[in-house]
Amino acid sequence: MPKVTSVIVPYATYLRVYEPLVAFPEPERSHWAHYARRTDRPSYQDELRRALADLAPTPPVAVPVHESEDALVLDVDGVVCVCPWRTRLRGWLALDELSEELPPPVMDAVLPPVLRRQASQDYERWLAINPDARPWIRTATWQVPISWFVLVSDEEREYDEGASADSPPVLRYRTPMVQARRRVARGLRALKEAMDEGPLIDGLMDVGRWLEEFHPRSLVELDYGGLVHAVPAGALEDDHSAADVAEGIAALRRGDGAAAGRAYARLVERWRSVRDLRSAN
Repeated sequence: MPKVTSVIVPYATYLRVYEPLVAFPEPERSHWAHYARRTDRPSYQDELRRALADLAPTPPVAVPVHESEDALVLDVDGVVCVCPWRTRLRGWLALDELSEELPPPVMDAVLPPVLRRQASQDYERWLAINPDARPWIRTATWQVPISWFVLVSDEEREYDEGASADSPPVLRYRTPMVQARRRVARGLRALKEAMDEGPLIDGLMDVGRWLEEFHPRSLVELDYGGLVHAVPAGALEDDHSAADVAEGIAALRRGDGAAAGRAYARLVERWRSVRDLRSAN
């Protein structure tokens, strides 16, 4: 394991699912039970540093050769729950997304076609053996997708301003899986009654399908991660984006389009500075 440092890697946010040990078949269950007792478990920042280190060589390592055996661990009311990194699987999925976002000349410069073809062939062979595989972690950069806020409540918000460079700010939400699924269903009903289609509906349906893959006693976590360093000083403490999203959906349910528009406008204004910073980079 690489040496842990206090350097925070920006600017990724995360949606994670922590599943109870009972959700895993043997021998994976025993592996995670033993892993959870370790005192030297790496953090999510260590995972991101490793991924960035793989991009440094020439040619870069687009996807790890071996799957990670690490995970994030939480004690949820006395029940050990784990969120496997599954770095290799997420690398393949991220590569597909990157190909859709970047123009071909830029993509070729970042990752040569021969490396992408090899990664695609490896993924196809792996997927044939593991057709039901899914990641426990979703990642977004320079934003928190609006659909993620639908899963959580402002009352579940946890904020720590951080005391030093070694203890940076933390902003996250944690909610039981049953609550997250219920909010997805209610949000979709309200949105579909107010509009025929849209990216928010598509995103929420996608997240809802993903959540259905996990044990009902799982925990869902929305973590601002390294994005806390892109939010202007003082604004992080006042960030109640989940409350704005909930208010907007509640307004749609009442048929109050004006109130929904005001809630959305507050959300857009709050994230304007982050969007501008992303454009500058």
